[in-house]
Amino acid sequence: MAGRTPVIGGTAAEVAMRYAVLGTGQVGRTLGGRLVELGHEVRLGSRTRDNTAAVQWVASAGPRAGAGTFAEAAEFGEVVVNAVGGRVALAALEAAGAENVDGKVVVDVSNPLAFEEGELRLSPVESDSVGEQIQRTFPRARVVKSLNTVNCRVMVDPARVPGEHHVFVCGDDPGAKEQVTALLGEFGWPAERVLDLGGIRAARAVEMWLPLWVGLFQKFGHGEFNLEVRRAR
Repeated sequence: MAGRTPVIGGTAAEVAMRYAVLGTGQVGRTLGGRLVELGHEVRLGSRTRDNTAAVQWVASAGPRAGAGTFAEAAEFGEVVVNAVGGRVALAALEAAGAENVDGKVVVDVSNPLAFEEGELRLSPVESDSVGEQIQRTFPRARVVKSLNTVNCRVMVDPARVPGEHHVFVCGDDPGAKEQVTALLGEFGWPAERVLDLGGIRAARAVEMWLPLWVGLFQKFGHGEFNLEVRRAR
C-alpha cells in the first residue's frame, strides 16, 4: 500500500483500494459491504464462483462489488481479509493460493470456534492460534489479527456501542499493523482505541476471549457490546 493513505476517522477513503474478503457468511458480507460503501472495490471469495450468497451480495452491493473463487478474490485484492471460520481458515487460504497472498496484508478476523456435543470448543487454544497458523503456513504474508473480539456490526460501526471501548491488533510486521489501524480508522475506530498487543503470538489471547464473549452474548441477548480497557494514570 505504498503511497496509499486512507483517512482515519470513519470517513471515506482518500484512495480506493482493492480488497479480497474470503467468506460469504454474515461477517464477510458485512465487512465487504462497508468497504464498498467507503469507496473501495471488493471481491467476495468462496469455494465456487456461483456461490448463492455471494451472487446475491454482489447484486445488492453495487458496481464496486464482485465475487469469485477464493483464488480469484485473493489475486484481485491488494489486501486479503480472512472472514471464514477459524477451523477452515487454512483450507480457504490454501485454496486462495500462496502466490496470491505473498507480500500482502492478510487481516485475520476469524475464531477457532465450534459447538461439539452442545458445548463451545476452541481449537487451537492456548499453545497456538489461527493467526499463528496462517503466518507459519504463509510466511511471506503479512498477517494481522484484529476485529475477532467484536460482533461484525460493531466491527464496521463501533459507535453502536457507547463509550471508549477498544479493539486489538497483533502481528509481526509493524507496517502491516499500521495499515490495518488505518483501515480500522475508516470503520470508525480512533487510533487511540486500537491497542497493539505485539507479535502474532498474541492472537492466542484474543482468540481465547471468545468463550466469555459467547457467555455475555447469551446473557445480554445480543452482540452489541465490547471491552473498554481502563488504565491507572
